[in-house]
Amino acid sequence: MKIVKEAKTFNQVDTELLIVGVQKNCDHIKGWNNFISFYGENVEEWIRSGDISTERKKMTKIPYTGLNQKIKRVLFVGLGDTKTLTENELRETFGLVGKQLRALKTNNFTIWLESFTASPIDEQTIAFLFAEGAGLGFYQVPHYKTTSNEVDVYMDEVHFVTDGDIDEIAASYEVGKIYADAVNEARSLVNLPPNLLTATDLANYAEQLAKQYDFEIEILNKADLEELGMGGILSVNKGSTEEPRLITIKYQATEKWEDVVGLVGKGVTYDTGGYSIKSKTGMVGMKGDMGGAAAVLGAMKIIGELRPNKNVVAVIGSTDNMISGDAFKPDDVITTYSGKTVEVLNTDAEGRLVLADAVTYAKQQGANYLIDVATLTGGVITALGYDKTGSLTNNEAFFDSFIEASIETGEFVWGMPLTERDKKRIRKSDIADLNNSPGSDGHMIFAGGFVGEFVGDTPWIHLDIAGTSDASSPYDLGPKGGTGVMVRTLATFIERLGEQLN
Repeated sequence: MKIVKEAKTFNQVDTELLIVGVQKNCDHIKGWNNFISFYGENVEEWIRSGDISTERKKMTKIPYTGLNQKIKRVLFVGLGDTKTLTENELRETFGLVGKQLRALKTNNFTIWLESFTASPIDEQTIAFLFAEGAGLGFYQVPHYKTTSNEVDVYMDEVHFVTDGDIDEIAASYEVGKIYADAVNEARSLVNLPPNLLTATDLANYAEQLAKQYDFEIEILNKADLEELGMGGILSVNKGSTEEPRLITIKYQATEKWEDVVGLVGKGVTYDTGGYSIKSKTGMVGMKGDMGGAAAVLGAMKIIGELRPNKNVVAVIGSTDNMISGDAFKPDDVITTYSGKTVEVLNTDAEGRLVLADAVTYAKQQGANYLIDVATLTGGVITALGYDKTGSLTNNEAFFDSFIEASIETGEFVWGMPLTERDKKRIRKSDIADLNNSPGSDGHMIFAGGFVGEFVGDTPWIHLDIAGTSDASSPYDLGPKGGTGVMVRTLATFIERLGEQLN
Protein backbone atom coordinates (compact mmCIF):
# COMPACT_ATOMS: atom_id res chain seq x y z
CA MET A 1 0.00 0.00 0.00
CA LYS A 2 1.25 3.48 -0.76
CA ILE A 3 0.24 7.05 -0.09
CA VAL A 4 -0.64 8.67 -3.40
CA LYS A 5 -1.43 12.21 -2.32
CA GLU A 6 -3.20 14.42 0.14
CA ALA A 7 -6.29 16.54 -0.37
CA LYS A 8 -6.80 19.84 1.41
CA THR A 9 -10.50 19.95 0.56
CA PHE A 10 -13.20 17.37 -0.16
CA ASN A 11 -13.53 18.63 -3.73
CA GLN A 12 -9.94 17.48 -4.32
CA VAL A 13 -10.71 13.88 -3.36
CA ASP A 14 -9.70 11.67 -6.27
CA THR A 15 -11.02 8.23 -5.21
CA GLU A 16 -14.36 6.42 -5.43
CA LEU A 17 -14.62 5.90 -1.65
CA LEU A 18 -14.40 8.48 1.13
CA ILE A 19 -14.12 7.25 4.74
CA VAL A 20 -15.53 9.54 7.44
CA GLY A 21 -15.69 9.08 11.22
CA VAL A 22 -18.96 10.07 12.89
CA GLN A 23 -19.11 10.85 16.58
CA LYS A 24 -21.98 11.56 18.94
CA ASN A 25 -21.19 15.25 18.64
CA CYS A 26 -19.71 15.82 15.20
CA ASP A 27 -20.16 19.59 15.17
CA HIS A 28 -17.02 20.14 17.26
CA ILE A 29 -14.85 18.55 14.56
CA LYS A 30 -12.75 21.06 12.70
CA GLY A 31 -13.98 21.08 9.12
CA TRP A 32 -17.38 19.50 9.89
CA ASN A 33 -19.27 22.46 8.43
CA ASN A 34 -17.16 22.19 5.30
CA PHE A 35 -18.10 18.52 5.03
CA ILE A 36 -21.81 19.34 5.42
CA SER A 37 -21.51 21.95 2.69
CA PHE A 38 -19.77 19.38 0.51
CA TYR A 39 -22.15 16.47 1.09
CA GLY A 40 -25.43 18.18 1.98
CA GLU A 41 -27.34 19.02 5.14
CA ASN A 42 -29.32 15.78 4.90
CA VAL A 43 -26.29 14.03 6.49
CA GLU A 44 -27.05 15.67 9.81
CA GLU A 45 -30.68 14.56 9.62
CA TRP A 46 -29.59 11.00 8.82
CA ILE A 47 -27.31 11.03 11.86
CA ARG A 48 -30.10 12.35 14.12
CA SER A 49 -32.53 9.71 12.84
CA GLY A 50 -30.00 6.89 13.16
CA ASP A 51 -29.86 6.12 9.43
CA ILE A 52 -26.16 6.90 9.80
CA SER A 53 -25.10 5.27 13.06
CA THR A 54 -22.68 6.94 15.44
CA GLU A 55 -22.51 3.77 17.55
CA ARG A 56 -18.93 2.62 17.98
CA LYS A 57 -17.77 0.13 15.32
CA LYS A 58 -20.98 0.49 13.27
CA MET A 59 -20.51 1.05 9.52
CA THR A 60 -22.92 2.85 7.18
CA LYS A 61 -22.39 2.98 3.39
CA ILE A 62 -24.20 5.81 1.59
CA PRO A 63 -24.05 6.61 -2.14
CA TYR A 64 -22.65 10.03 -2.99
CA THR A 65 -24.47 12.10 -5.61
CA GLY A 66 -22.77 15.47 -5.19
CA LEU A 67 -20.59 17.54 -7.47
CA ASN A 68 -17.37 15.53 -7.05
CA GLN A 69 -17.92 12.94 -9.76
CA LYS A 70 -14.96 10.82 -8.63
CA ILE A 71 -16.60 9.81 -5.35
CA LYS A 72 -19.19 7.01 -5.64
CA ARG A 73 -19.92 6.32 -1.96
CA VAL A 74 -19.08 7.42 1.57
CA LEU A 75 -18.34 4.95 4.37
CA PHE A 76 -19.41 6.46 7.70
CA VAL A 77 -17.61 4.85 10.66
CA GLY A 78 -19.29 5.08 14.06
CA LEU A 79 -17.00 6.20 16.89
CA GLY A 80 -19.47 6.73 19.73
CA ASP A 81 -18.43 9.16 22.45
CA THR A 82 -14.82 10.02 21.63
CA LYS A 83 -14.21 11.14 25.21
CA THR A 84 -13.97 7.43 26.06
CA LEU A 85 -12.45 6.22 22.78
CA THR A 86 -9.13 4.40 23.27
CA GLU A 87 -6.40 3.73 20.75
CA ASN A 88 -7.08 0.01 20.94
CA GLU A 89 -10.80 0.52 20.23
CA LEU A 90 -9.91 2.75 17.28
CA ARG A 91 -7.48 0.11 15.98
CA GLU A 92 -10.24 -2.51 16.20
CA THR A 93 -12.68 -0.15 14.48
CA PHE A 94 -10.22 0.28 11.64
CA GLY A 95 -9.94 -3.51 11.49
CA LEU A 96 -13.65 -3.59 10.62
CA VAL A 97 -13.02 -0.87 8.03
CA GLY A 98 -10.40 -3.17 6.48
CA LYS A 99 -13.00 -5.93 6.24
CA GLN A 100 -15.36 -3.49 4.52
CA LEU A 101 -12.65 -2.51 2.04
CA ARG A 102 -12.09 -6.14 1.12
CA ALA A 103 -15.84 -6.76 0.78
CA LEU A 104 -16.15 -3.68 -1.45
CA LYS A 105 -13.13 -4.82 -3.51
CA THR A 106 -11.81 -1.29 -3.16
CA ASN A 107 -8.11 -0.86 -3.82
CA ASN A 108 -7.91 2.90 -3.35
CA PHE A 109 -9.75 5.24 -1.02
CA THR A 110 -9.55 8.46 0.95
CA ILE A 111 -9.75 8.86 4.72
CA TRP A 112 -10.65 12.17 6.37
CA LEU A 113 -8.26 12.14 9.30
CA GLU A 114 -9.75 15.00 11.29
CA SER A 115 -13.07 13.18 11.61
CA PHE A 116 -11.36 10.45 13.66
CA THR A 117 -9.44 12.66 16.07
CA ALA A 118 -10.17 12.32 19.77
CA SER A 119 -8.11 13.74 22.61
CA PRO A 120 -5.29 12.76 22.90
CA ILE A 121 -5.37 10.80 19.60
CA ASP A 122 -3.89 13.05 16.91
CA GLU A 123 -3.74 12.66 13.13
CA GLN A 124 -0.33 10.94 13.12
CA THR A 125 -1.56 8.34 15.60
CA ILE A 126 -4.74 7.88 13.55
CA ALA A 127 -2.66 7.26 10.42
CA PHE A 128 -0.63 4.60 12.27
CA LEU A 129 -3.71 2.93 13.77
CA PHE A 130 -5.53 2.98 10.44
CA ALA A 131 -2.65 1.33 8.57
CA GLU A 132 -2.23 -1.28 11.29
CA GLY A 133 -5.91 -1.97 12.00
CA ALA A 134 -7.20 -1.88 8.43
CA GLY A 135 -4.21 -3.91 7.23
CA LEU A 136 -4.98 -6.60 9.82
CA GLY A 137 -8.70 -6.57 9.08
CA PHE A 138 -8.12 -6.77 5.34
CA TYR A 139 -6.13 -10.01 5.68
CA GLN A 140 -7.57 -13.18 4.20
CA VAL A 141 -6.40 -16.72 4.94
CA PRO A 142 -4.68 -18.22 1.87
CA HIS A 143 -6.57 -21.21 0.50
CA TYR A 144 -6.13 -23.97 -2.06
CA LYS A 145 -9.59 -24.12 -3.60
CA THR A 146 -9.69 -24.73 -7.34
CA THR A 147 -13.24 -23.45 -7.90
CA SER A 148 -12.77 -19.78 -7.03
CA ASN A 149 -12.57 -17.35 -9.95
CA GLU A 150 -12.37 -14.27 -7.73
CA VAL A 151 -9.40 -12.00 -8.34
CA ASP A 152 -7.69 -11.07 -5.09
CA VAL A 153 -7.74 -7.41 -4.13
CA TYR A 154 -5.18 -5.34 -2.29
CA MET A 155 -5.18 -2.02 -0.48
CA ASP A 156 -3.05 -0.35 -3.14
CA GLU A 157 -3.61 3.35 -2.59
CA VAL A 158 -4.56 5.55 0.32
CA HIS A 159 -5.29 9.28 0.19
CA PHE A 160 -5.78 11.62 3.13
CA VAL A 161 -7.91 14.70 3.57
CA THR A 162 -5.76 16.72 5.95
CA ASP A 163 -4.17 20.07 6.51
CA GLY A 164 -1.55 18.47 8.76
CA ASP A 165 2.08 17.66 8.00
CA ILE A 166 1.70 15.03 5.29
CA ASP A 167 5.30 13.82 5.65
CA GLU A 168 4.83 13.04 9.34
CA ILE A 169 1.43 11.47 8.65
CA ALA A 170 2.90 9.36 5.85
CA ALA A 171 5.76 8.20 8.10
CA SER A 172 3.32 7.11 10.83
CA TYR A 173 1.18 5.35 8.27
CA GLU A 174 4.18 3.44 6.90
CA VAL A 175 5.13 2.20 10.38
CA GLY A 176 1.57 0.96 10.93
CA LYS A 177 1.70 -0.79 7.59
CA ILE A 178 4.99 -2.48 8.53
CA TYR A 179 3.39 -3.82 11.70
CA ALA A 180 0.32 -5.12 9.87
CA ASP A 181 2.36 -6.77 7.11
CA ALA A 182 4.56 -8.57 9.64
CA VAL A 183 1.57 -9.88 11.60
CA ASN A 184 -0.06 -11.06 8.40
CA GLU A 185 3.06 -12.94 7.33
CA ALA A 186 3.14 -14.62 10.73
CA ARG A 187 -0.54 -15.50 10.33
CA SER A 188 0.13 -17.07 6.94
CA LEU A 189 2.92 -19.20 8.40
CA VAL A 190 0.57 -20.47 11.12
CA ASN A 191 -2.15 -21.14 8.55
CA LEU A 192 0.09 -23.23 6.26
CA PRO A 193 -0.79 -26.95 6.15
CA PRO A 194 1.88 -29.09 7.85
CA ASN A 195 2.81 -30.85 4.62
CA LEU A 196 3.71 -27.42 3.21
CA LEU A 197 5.62 -26.18 6.27
CA THR A 198 8.29 -28.55 7.58
CA ALA A 199 11.21 -27.53 9.76
CA THR A 200 13.26 -27.17 6.57
CA ASP A 201 10.61 -24.91 5.04
CA LEU A 202 10.58 -22.75 8.16
CA ALA A 203 14.37 -22.48 8.02
CA ASN A 204 14.18 -21.49 4.34
CA TYR A 205 11.72 -18.73 5.22
CA ALA A 206 14.08 -17.50 7.95
CA GLU A 207 16.96 -17.46 5.45
CA GLN A 208 14.94 -15.32 3.05
CA LEU A 209 14.10 -12.95 5.90
CA ALA A 210 17.75 -12.71 6.90
CA LYS A 211 18.80 -12.01 3.33
CA GLN A 212 16.13 -9.32 2.96
CA TYR A 213 17.24 -7.46 6.09
CA ASP A 214 20.94 -8.31 6.18
CA PHE A 215 20.68 -10.34 9.37
CA GLU A 216 23.35 -12.82 10.40
CA ILE A 217 21.82 -16.31 10.28
CA GLU A 218 22.83 -19.82 11.27
CA ILE A 219 20.85 -22.98 10.48
CA LEU A 220 21.83 -26.13 12.36
CA ASN A 221 20.74 -29.43 10.82
CA LYS A 222 20.30 -32.82 12.49
CA ALA A 223 23.97 -33.75 12.25
CA ASP A 224 24.93 -30.43 13.82
CA LEU A 225 22.44 -30.92 16.66
CA GLU A 226 23.75 -34.44 17.27
CA GLU A 227 27.31 -33.14 17.44
CA LEU A 228 26.26 -30.51 19.97
CA GLY A 229 24.23 -32.97 22.03
CA MET A 230 20.87 -31.22 21.79
CA GLY A 231 18.90 -34.11 23.26
CA GLY A 232 15.74 -32.08 23.82
CA ILE A 233 14.92 -31.25 20.22
CA LEU A 234 16.44 -34.49 18.93
CA SER A 235 14.27 -36.64 21.20
CA VAL A 236 11.12 -34.94 19.91
CA ASN A 237 12.32 -35.44 16.35
CA LYS A 238 13.10 -39.16 16.72
CA GLY A 239 9.77 -40.35 15.32
CA SER A 240 9.94 -38.15 12.23
CA THR A 241 11.23 -38.58 8.70
CA GLU A 242 11.69 -34.79 8.53
CA GLU A 243 14.95 -33.39 9.87
CA PRO A 244 14.89 -30.81 12.69
CA ARG A 245 16.41 -27.35 12.44
CA LEU A 246 17.74 -24.86 14.96
CA ILE A 247 17.48 -21.37 13.49
CA THR A 248 19.49 -18.44 14.89
CA ILE A 249 19.10 -14.89 13.57
CA LYS A 250 21.16 -11.98 14.86
CA TYR A 251 20.38 -8.30 14.50
CA GLN A 252 23.30 -6.19 15.70
CA ALA A 253 22.35 -2.56 16.28
CA THR A 254 25.40 -1.38 18.23
CA GLU A 255 29.13 -1.66 17.71
CA LYS A 256 29.50 -4.18 20.52
CA TRP A 257 27.44 -7.36 20.84
CA GLU A 258 26.18 -6.61 24.34
CA ASP A 259 22.93 -6.02 26.24
CA VAL A 260 21.24 -8.54 23.91
CA VAL A 261 17.57 -9.56 24.04
CA GLY A 262 16.93 -13.18 23.10
CA LEU A 263 13.62 -14.07 21.44
CA VAL A 264 13.04 -17.83 21.50
CA GLY A 265 10.21 -19.45 19.55
CA LYS A 266 8.71 -22.94 19.63
CA GLY A 267 8.58 -24.20 16.05
CA VAL A 268 6.82 -27.57 16.26
CA THR A 269 5.36 -27.76 12.76
CA TYR A 270 2.96 -30.55 13.67
CA ASP A 271 2.25 -32.26 16.98
CA THR A 272 0.58 -35.67 17.15
CA GLY A 273 1.39 -35.90 20.84
CA GLY A 274 3.75 -38.78 20.11
CA TYR A 275 2.98 -41.99 22.00
CA SER A 276 1.00 -39.87 24.46
CA ILE A 277 -1.21 -39.40 21.44
CA LYS A 278 -3.80 -36.69 21.12
CA SER A 279 -7.45 -37.45 20.41
CA LYS A 280 -8.68 -37.20 16.83
CA THR A 281 -10.27 -33.82 17.58
CA GLY A 282 -7.30 -32.65 19.63
CA MET A 283 -4.96 -33.32 16.74
CA VAL A 284 -6.81 -31.05 14.30
CA GLY A 285 -5.21 -27.62 14.27
CA MET A 286 -1.80 -28.79 15.44
CA LYS A 287 -0.28 -27.28 12.31
CA GLY A 288 -0.32 -24.09 14.40
CA ASP A 289 2.01 -25.46 17.08
CA MET A 290 4.75 -23.31 15.56
CA GLY A 291 2.90 -20.08 16.46
CA GLY A 292 5.74 -19.03 18.76
CA ALA A 293 8.24 -19.32 15.92
CA ALA A 294 5.92 -17.30 13.68
CA ALA A 295 5.65 -14.58 16.34
CA VAL A 296 9.43 -14.32 16.64
CA LEU A 297 9.92 -14.21 12.86
CA GLY A 298 7.20 -11.57 12.51
CA ALA A 299 8.87 -9.45 15.19
CA MET A 300 12.20 -9.82 13.39
CA LYS A 301 10.58 -8.57 10.19
CA ILE A 302 9.50 -5.38 11.97
CA ILE A 303 12.94 -5.06 13.54
CA GLY A 304 14.50 -5.43 10.10
CA GLU A 305 12.29 -2.65 8.72
CA LEU A 306 12.59 -0.18 11.60
CA ARG A 307 16.17 -0.94 12.75
CA PRO A 308 15.79 -0.17 16.48
CA ASN A 309 18.86 0.57 18.58
CA LYS A 310 18.81 -2.78 20.38
CA ASN A 311 20.74 -6.00 19.81
CA VAL A 312 18.49 -9.02 19.29
CA VAL A 313 19.14 -12.72 18.81
CA ALA A 314 16.24 -14.93 17.72
CA VAL A 315 16.47 -18.69 18.24
CA ILE A 316 13.86 -21.13 16.94
CA GLY A 317 13.85 -24.86 17.55
CA SER A 318 11.83 -26.58 14.83
CA THR A 319 10.68 -30.16 14.30
CA ASP A 320 7.46 -32.14 14.17
CA ASN A 321 6.42 -34.63 16.84
CA MET A 322 5.51 -37.87 15.12
CA ILE A 323 5.04 -41.55 15.96
CA SER A 324 7.16 -44.42 14.63
CA GLY A 325 9.20 -47.32 15.90
CA ASP A 326 12.01 -44.85 16.59
CA ALA A 327 9.89 -42.25 18.43
CA PHE A 328 10.71 -41.29 22.00
CA LYS A 329 8.36 -42.65 24.62
CA PRO A 330 7.25 -42.24 28.22
CA ASP A 331 9.89 -43.48 30.69
CA ASP A 332 12.76 -42.41 28.42
CA VAL A 333 15.53 -40.33 29.99
CA ILE A 334 17.13 -37.74 27.76
CA THR A 335 20.07 -35.37 28.14
CA THR A 336 19.44 -31.79 27.05
CA TYR A 337 21.98 -29.43 25.55
CA SER A 338 22.54 -27.87 28.98
CA GLY A 339 23.62 -31.26 30.37
CA LYS A 340 20.53 -31.57 32.55
CA THR A 341 18.70 -34.89 32.30
CA VAL A 342 14.94 -35.23 31.93
CA GLU A 343 12.63 -38.13 32.70
CA VAL A 344 9.97 -38.15 29.98
CA LEU A 345 6.55 -38.77 31.51
CA ASN A 346 4.55 -37.38 28.60
CA THR A 347 5.61 -37.20 24.95
CA ASP A 348 2.89 -34.61 24.35
CA ALA A 349 4.86 -32.28 26.65
CA GLU A 350 7.37 -31.90 23.84
CA GLY A 351 7.52 -28.14 23.31
CA ARG A 352 9.28 -27.52 26.60
CA LEU A 353 12.00 -29.98 25.57
CA VAL A 354 12.59 -28.07 22.34
CA LEU A 355 12.62 -24.76 24.21
CA ALA A 356 15.06 -26.10 26.80
CA ASP A 357 17.73 -26.53 24.13
CA ALA A 358 16.77 -23.30 22.36
CA VAL A 359 17.02 -21.02 25.42
CA THR A 360 20.33 -22.64 26.38
CA TYR A 361 21.66 -21.90 22.90
CA ALA A 362 20.31 -18.33 23.00
CA LYS A 363 22.29 -17.73 26.19
CA GLN A 364 25.41 -19.11 24.50
CA GLN A 365 24.83 -16.66 21.66
CA GLY A 366 25.02 -13.77 24.11
CA ALA A 367 21.42 -13.20 25.20
CA ASN A 368 21.34 -11.14 28.40
CA TYR A 369 17.53 -11.22 28.52
CA LEU A 370 15.19 -13.96 27.33
CA ILE A 371 11.60 -14.04 26.10
CA ASP A 372 10.27 -17.39 24.94
CA VAL A 373 7.01 -17.66 23.02
CA ALA A 374 5.15 -20.93 22.59
CA THR A 375 1.80 -22.58 22.01
CA LEU A 376 2.70 -24.65 25.01
CA THR A 377 -0.34 -25.87 26.96
CA GLY A 378 -4.07 -26.35 26.97
CA GLY A 379 -3.75 -25.41 30.62
CA VAL A 380 -3.42 -21.73 29.77
CA ILE A 381 -6.80 -21.90 28.02
CA THR A 382 -8.38 -23.55 31.05
CA ALA A 383 -6.94 -20.83 33.28
CA LEU A 384 -7.34 -17.70 31.13
CA GLY A 385 -9.54 -18.48 28.13
CA TYR A 386 -8.78 -17.79 24.49
CA ASP A 387 -8.24 -14.03 24.70
CA LYS A 388 -5.34 -13.80 27.16
CA THR A 389 -1.71 -14.82 26.86
CA GLY A 390 -0.36 -16.41 30.02
CA SER A 391 3.10 -15.55 31.26
CA LEU A 392 5.76 -16.34 33.83
CA THR A 393 8.83 -14.36 34.82
CA ASN A 394 11.80 -14.37 37.15
CA ASN A 395 12.30 -10.60 36.96
CA GLU A 396 9.42 -8.26 37.76
CA ALA A 397 11.10 -5.09 36.46
CA PHE A 398 11.75 -6.74 33.09
CA PHE A 399 8.18 -8.04 33.02
CA ASP A 400 6.67 -4.64 33.91
CA SER A 401 8.42 -3.06 30.93
CA PHE A 402 7.05 -5.77 28.68
CA ILE A 403 3.52 -5.28 30.01
CA GLU A 404 3.69 -1.60 29.06
CA ALA A 405 4.35 -2.67 25.47
CA SER A 406 1.46 -5.17 25.54
CA ILE A 407 -0.93 -2.47 26.78
CA GLU A 408 0.17 -0.23 23.92
CA THR A 409 -0.55 -2.93 21.33
CA GLY A 410 -3.76 -4.15 22.96
CA GLU A 411 -2.47 -7.73 23.33
CA PHE A 412 -3.55 -8.88 26.79
CA VAL A 413 -0.86 -10.61 28.86
CA TRP A 414 -1.47 -11.97 32.35
CA GLY A 415 1.23 -13.05 34.79
CA MET A 416 0.95 -16.38 36.59
CA PRO A 417 2.84 -17.39 39.76
CA LEU A 418 5.84 -19.70 39.76
CA THR A 419 6.55 -20.78 43.32
CA GLU A 420 9.32 -22.78 44.93
CA ARG A 421 6.83 -25.59 45.44
CA ASP A 422 6.17 -25.63 41.68
CA LYS A 423 9.88 -25.81 40.99
CA LYS A 424 10.28 -28.73 43.39
CA ARG A 425 7.61 -30.68 41.49
CA ILE A 426 9.40 -30.05 38.19
CA ARG A 427 12.61 -31.33 39.78
CA LYS A 428 10.96 -34.40 41.25
CA SER A 429 12.33 -37.57 39.64
CA ASP A 430 13.98 -40.67 41.05
CA ILE A 431 16.24 -41.07 38.03
CA ALA A 432 16.79 -37.64 36.41
CA ASP A 433 17.29 -33.96 37.20
CA LEU A 434 13.81 -33.01 35.99
CA ASN A 435 10.56 -34.52 34.81
CA ASN A 436 8.68 -33.02 31.89
CA SER A 437 5.13 -33.43 33.20
CA PRO A 438 4.47 -33.11 36.94
CA GLY A 439 0.69 -33.26 36.52
CA SER A 440 -2.37 -31.68 34.94
CA ASP A 441 -3.05 -29.30 37.83
CA GLY A 442 -1.18 -26.05 37.24
CA HIS A 443 -0.20 -27.40 33.83
CA MET A 444 0.64 -24.02 32.30
CA ILE A 445 2.87 -23.12 35.25
CA PHE A 446 4.72 -26.44 35.21
CA ALA A 447 5.33 -26.23 31.46
CA GLY A 448 6.68 -22.70 31.54
CA GLY A 449 8.50 -23.38 34.79
CA PHE A 450 10.28 -26.29 33.11
CA VAL A 451 11.70 -23.85 30.54
CA GLY A 452 12.71 -21.60 33.43
CA GLU A 453 14.96 -24.37 34.76
CA PHE A 454 17.28 -23.71 31.80
CA VAL A 455 17.31 -19.93 32.14
CA GLY A 456 19.28 -19.54 35.35
CA ASP A 457 19.53 -15.95 36.60
CA THR A 458 18.98 -14.42 33.16
CA PRO A 459 15.96 -12.07 33.25
CA TRP A 460 13.25 -14.10 31.53
CA ILE A 461 9.63 -13.94 30.37
CA HIS A 462 7.67 -16.96 29.23
CA LEU A 463 4.63 -16.38 26.99
CA ASP A 464 2.12 -19.20 26.49
CA ILE A 465 0.04 -18.31 23.43
CA ALA A 466 -1.83 -21.60 23.08
CA GLY A 467 -5.15 -19.79 23.54
CA THR A 468 -4.39 -16.60 21.63
CA SER A 469 -2.46 -17.79 18.58
CA ASP A 470 -5.51 -19.08 16.72
CA ALA A 471 -9.02 -17.64 16.40
CA SER A 472 -11.92 -20.06 16.12
CA SER A 473 -14.11 -17.40 14.47
CA PRO A 474 -13.64 -14.00 12.79
CA TYR A 475 -12.94 -11.03 15.05
CA ASP A 476 -12.46 -7.27 14.62
CA LEU A 477 -8.82 -7.46 13.54
CA GLY A 478 -8.89 -10.60 11.47
CA PRO A 479 -10.50 -13.79 10.17
CA LYS A 480 -10.70 -17.24 11.67
CA GLY A 481 -7.26 -18.83 11.85
CA GLY A 482 -3.79 -17.71 12.91
CA THR A 483 -3.72 -14.38 14.72
CA GLY A 484 -0.02 -13.49 14.66
CA VAL A 485 -0.31 -12.71 18.37
CA MET A 486 2.74 -11.21 20.11
CA VAL A 487 4.39 -10.03 16.88
CA ARG A 488 3.43 -6.43 17.60
CA THR A 489 4.15 -6.58 21.33
CA LEU A 490 7.60 -8.15 20.91
CA ALA A 491 8.57 -5.57 18.28
CA THR A 492 7.14 -2.66 20.29
CA PHE A 493 9.06 -3.84 23.35
CA ILE A 494 12.32 -3.99 21.41
CA GLU A 495 11.64 -0.53 19.98
CA ARG A 496 11.02 0.86 23.47
CA LEU A 497 14.27 -0.62 24.76
CA GLY A 498 16.11 0.88 21.79
CA GLU A 499 14.67 4.30 22.47
CA GLN A 500 15.91 4.12 26.07
CA LEU A 501 19.46 3.81 24.73
CA ASN A 502 19.19 6.86 22.45
